[in-house]
Amino acid sequence: MFDSLASASPPYSSWSFFGPDDRRGTINFLTPSRVAAAAALIRTGTRFGLDYPVNAFEPYPTGTRPPTRHHVFANNEFHRDDWLDSFYLQSTSQLDSLRHIGHPTHGFYNRQSPDSTDLGIHHWAADGIAGRGVLLDVRSHLEYDVETTVVLDAPLLDEIAAAQGVGFHGGDILLLRTGWAENYVAKSPASRAEFNRRNRSPGLAQRTATLRWLWDHEIALVAGDTPAVEADPVIDSDFRTPGERPPDRGVDHSGMLHRPLIALLGMAMGELWKLDELAAHCAATGRYDFFLTCKPLNIPGGVGSPPNAIAIT
Repeated sequence: MFDSLASASPPYSSWSFFGPDDRRGTINFLTPSRVAAAAALIRTGTRFGLDYPVNAFEPYPTGTRPPTRHHVFANNEFHRDDWLDSFYLQSTSQLDSLRHIGHPTHGFYNRQSPDSTDLGIHHWAADGIAGRGVLLDVRSHLEYDVETTVVLDAPLLDEIAAAQGVGFHGGDILLLRTGWAENYVAKSPASRAEFNRRNRSPGLAQRTATLRWLWDHEIALVAGDTPAVEADPVIDSDFRTPGERPPDRGVDHSGMLHRPLIALLGMAMGELWKLDELAAHCAATGRYDFFLTCKPLNIPGGVGSPPNAIAIT
């Protein structure tokens, strides 16, 4: 239980729980027996790709990830080959590795140096990620403007799960559909640029109760269809660091759930996943759990990757 981690070093971390040499974090919850049980959820064989195309979110909301350039060449008329330039691995649907974010007091997961390649996404890519996926369709449960900050707290997650008739088994891959990505990709480039100047998005509450809920449910990976999974901007956070000044450039991570969730608990996080078609299928069938696979790129020391995720019902 989360409260038992109070005496851990550092407090409320999983470093001792998973062991001093661990580099996988909560993906350890996906035991072989749990993966095998999840495979039984495949009944129709219907598949849903959960990745948006490269450059689907151009211009990227934070302004720090330029578009990818795709080049094709031919050595002869019956041959084609290609390469990418400016491929920011977190510029579309993405999976954050444990190297992505450190804690301002305790550093990176399991006392790893931020410059060490030993905390990269290759630890998840080596044998892939698979297990029971659970979709919580926030957008269908609540009425709200997707272009505003909507805070999703633990009681609300329980409320949505109960309304959908879905429970948690431990080692689940939690997907949160808010409708944000659907709204963004439908905009024109000019409308996106205007929205990015006032960017807001729904997401998880920056509260200790959120950490407790995720850990006590043994969530192996939490992903959503927003740029951060958590509410943006940060509202009423339990994780502010007194006296911390904003960075010279890029996103201000002060108070964000990313810090304790990734650096302390070692939880895998996915952002900007494509969940609209899956959500429509779940609503039509009344089933909100399914078999899910995720195979990030095998980049030693990689900070992030497209998830290459598939839900199979």
